[in-house]
Amino acid sequence: VQLVESGGGLVQAGGSLRLSCAASGSIFRINTMGWYRQAPGKQRDLVARFDSGDVTDYADSVKGRFAISADNAKNTVYLQMNSLKPEDTAIYYCYANVRPSRLLKRDIDYWGQGTQVTVSS
Repeated sequence: VQLVESGGGLVQAGGSLRLSCAASGSIFRINTMGWYRQAPGKQRDLVARFDSGDVTDYADSVKGRFAISADNAKNTVYLQMNSLKPEDTAIYYCYANVRPSRLLKRDIDYWGQGTQVTVSS
């Protein structure tokens, strides 16, 4: 399974960006899919994700500013980021927990390569 992210970049504070992540490969079922981020010198933290279908989970710091959405037919998730702040600067990683095959009775975690988001003040 491969996760390919796109949409990062440099934006001024108050601006917007939209990230995309497409999953491809051997996929029987996607259990969870979403976004994490890691700033320099800090741990990787949840930004937003889908849990158990349509249930969403957001970090408190992005509630009301970020929105996660999905195109299930394309195995793609999006992260619309509005009202960006300098503290949102980080590498954003796509994450998916996947059952690759009907025959494989376990789920596997996958990560994308990351996309840089830089918010200038």
